[in-house]
Order: sequence, then C-alpha cells, then structure tokens
Amino acid sequence: MQVQDNISLRPYNTFGIDAQAEYFMQLTDTNQLAEIATSWHGEKHVIGGGSNILLTKDVEGITILNCLKGIEQVKEDENHVWLKVASGEVWHELVMYAIDHEWAGIENLALIPGTVGAAPMQNIGAYGVEVKEAIEEVTCWHWEEQRYITLNNAQCRFGYRDSIFKHELKGKVFITYVVFRLNKRATFNTSYGAISQQLEKMGVTELSIKAIADAVIAIRSSKLPDPKLMGNAGSFFKNPSVSKLQYDKLQLQYPGIPSYPIDDTHVKVPAGWLIEQCGLKGYLAGNTAVHDKQALVLVNKGQAKGKEVWELSEKVLQTVQQKFGITLEREVQVW
Repeated sequence: MQVQDNISLRPYNTFGIDAQAEYFMQLTDTNQLAEIATSWHGEKHVIGGGSNILLTKDVEGITILNCLKGIEQVKEDENHVWLKVASGEVWHELVMYAIDHEWAGIENLALIPGTVGAAPMQNIGAYGVEVKEAIEEVTCWHWEEQRYITLNNAQCRFGYRDSIFKHELKGKVFITYVVFRLNKRATFNTSYGAISQQLEKMGVTELSIKAIADAVIAIRSSKLPDPKLMGNAGSFFKNPSVSKLQYDKLQLQYPGIPSYPIDDTHVKVPAGWLIEQCGLKGYLAGNTAVHDKQALVLVNKGQAKGKEVWELSEKVLQTVQQKFGITLEREVQVW
C-alpha cells in the first residue's frame, strides 16, 4: 500500500480546485481496506470521479482514490440480468456496456459523470429515471467494524439525490460493489419532454435503448460544459420540492413557473428556472460564474478557489430565497 503526502487534488476533482491532501493513496484491491482500517484511525475521504465534490480547504487525514474495477454477470433469468460492478468503474462506461449487451434500465442515465460507487450514494437520476430503480444491493466495507456489510434496496433508504450513505453511514463505509438488475425487455422512458424532442430532431422512428442514450448524450452535451475545458461539477443544486399550496400562490405571481408532480400534496420546481428568473444565468463573480447555458451549473473560470465557488452558491441560495421564498439545497458534497 503506497501512501503519498501533500498531494494536489486538482487532477482528481472536476471543478479543478487546487487543494492539498495530507495523505493520498490509490485503492486498487479490496484487500487494502483492512490495512487502511487498522493503519489510519483519523479521517478517511474517498474520491471516485471527483465530479460531485467542492474542495473548500486542504483535506486532512487520508484521501483514497477509488480505482476498483470489474463487471461480473452473477445471475440471469428470463426477464433480467444481474451485474456485480466494482465501485471504481466509470458510470457512463457501465451504461454503454449495458447498451452493447441490450440490457435496459439505465440508458436515461448516460453521460452522468462519476463512478459506480457514487451512484447509490447520490441516487443519481436524470430524464425521468433514478438509479434506485436498477439497484438490487450495495456491498460496503465498514471502517469501524472492519467487515463487509450488504444492504438491499430498501435498506439503502433512497430518496431524491439521497440515501443512507449521506446520513447514518456517511464516512463510516466504503462502497465496494453494487449489484444492478437490468431488463432484457426494455420499457422506454421518454416522458421527459426534451428526450422526445431530441429523438424527433435525430429522425429516430424506432425506439431503442441506444437511441434514448444517444438523445440523452446529445442533450447533456449541448447544455453542460465539459469539465476538461471548464471546471464544474454538473448540477450544483437539487430541484426543490414545494407544497401545492405554495406552488399555487407562486403560479399566480409567475404564471409560467414549471413543475413536476411528486405526490398529492407536493410538486418539484426546477432549480435552474428559479435561478434564471433571478437574473443569475451567466452571472460572473471573479473566477467563478453561473453557466450561461444551464443555470444549475456553477463553473470555475480558471483559477478559482473552492471558497469562491462556495460564496457564489451562497449568493444563489440567498437570491432565490428572497425572490421566491424557496430554499435550495446543494447537490454537490462540500469538503
């Protein structure tokens, strides 16, 4: 187990923030987990694709870069196939692997950045689909108990961009494998309006999981900046849930306010729309900005520090609260 000290994390986070890791190692074998547990009793931080973190300071303790790889088919029946996937696999590559084998269920989640291990933690979702719909179970290494634990779908307590891994188990476990149940017969989800429009634009006349993935890739590529060219972590804020009563009041004042039903008493309002209505789309603040094509995205214009991005996010939160009385939540994990 090779451990380095005082390593820059700039290459390991998509915001491109230059923060130092006190200690740093690459995890390539699950056998290293027991050694880490016995050797390092302080803080342990895990980075996968680095696409959902904002580094606001240097990181104390040990930072572990997840490099675990492997995809294994563990079960199959007439309608489904089960894949055991190592947490360090790149998420988009898994989506493409499934499409190549004509296994459905995660095609709407194409091009979401990050690793497989982050998928259950964040309950990633896009275009009408959440990853919880495809997850069978999650296996983790428990740092304190020094043993593996496996949680079924219900035990993961998935919510909107949420799970038990962001609450009771936060910092206590390292996700090693995720088992996905994929479908041999596709049920196409094109309910998200932009997908239907993009498919039509692409001239698709016969639906397939590849066509849907291609449409999602085209939409995301047109709206979201490439982190290699402009540092960002994708959607920075969650879409807020409001009561129907509050929404009805807002609709009287803002007739064009969009929404998506959650249940009988709550609706979801697009955070990007709220931010744009506040006049913040394209807003510049020093080395940071609200992206001019997608107001959900905050970007590093070059040499921004994490604190600058944090301060910009605070301005967005306060402005939306003042104008709409809605409190946004950050989707990005702040270190």
